[in-house]
Amino acid sequence: MIPEIGIRGQKLLKEAAVIVVGAGGLGCPVLQHLASGGVGRLTIMDYDFVDEQNLQRQFLYNSNDVGKLKTVIARSRLEQLNPLITIEALNLKLSTSNSLQILKNYDIVVDATDNIGARYLINDSCVILGKPMVHGAVYKFEGQVSVFNFMGGPTYRCYNPVENIKKQSEPGSEDSGLTNVLPGITGTLMANEVIKIITGIGKVLAGELLLFNILTNSFNILNIKNIPENHSIKDLNPINY
Repeated sequence: MIPEIGIRGQKLLKEAAVIVVGAGGLGCPVLQHLASGGVGRLTIMDYDFVDEQNLQRQFLYNSNDVGKLKTVIARSRLEQLNPLITIEALNLKLSTSNSLQILKNYDIVVDATDNIGARYLINDSCVILGKPMVHGAVYKFEGQVSVFNFMGGPTYRCYNPVENIKKQSEPGSEDSGLTNVLPGITGTLMANEVIKIITGIGKVLAGELLLFNILTNSFNILNIKNIPENHSIKDLNPINY
C-alpha cells in the first residue's frame, strides 16, 4: 500500500538474499523485521548458545531455550513468523577461511556482531566481494548505525581506522550494562537500511553515521571521509583480525 514500495518493492524483497552475522541483541530485531518484511532468503549466522542473562534484549528466545543453539531457535521462530521465505541457519564462526566463500552468496551483509575483529573481517570481505555492509553497535544508552561499502562509499576502516584502536573486543553488556530497548531500536534502524537498499528508496546511511542517545533523545549524523586506499584490500590476513 506504500507507493514508494508497492508490488515492485515487495518483489525485490522476495528476490533478495541477506545474511545477518550475529543473532544476539542486534540480530534479533534485524532478523524479525527482515523476515516479517518478506526478504526471500534470510540466513542467520552465529555459533553461540542462548544465555539467560541476555533474554532481556534477545527476544527471539525465551527461558526454555537456555543452553540451545541460537541459530536453531531463531530459525524456528522466524519460520513461524513467515513460512513463505527461506530461512537458513549457519552454526559457524565467521573466519578468514570461510568468510569469502559464505558472504559471496548474499546481496547484503548485516554486521550484528559485538567485537571489532569480526567487524574488520566482515568489512574486508565485503570490500573484496563488492557487498554493502549494514552496521550497528550499542553501548549503554548509545546506538549507532551506518552502511559501509555502498556504491563506492566509505568502508568500516574509513570510519574506524585500525591504528586508532586496540585490537580487542569492545565492552560487552556484561562489562558495562545495557538497557534492553537500545538493541531493539538500533536493530530496527539497521533493518530499515537493508529494506531501503533492496527497494531503492530513501536515503541510505552511506558516508554517514547515525549516532543517537536514548537517555537524552539526541540524534546526530556524522559524516565519514572516504579513504580510497581502504578499497584496495585484496585478501584476508588472519593477523588482522
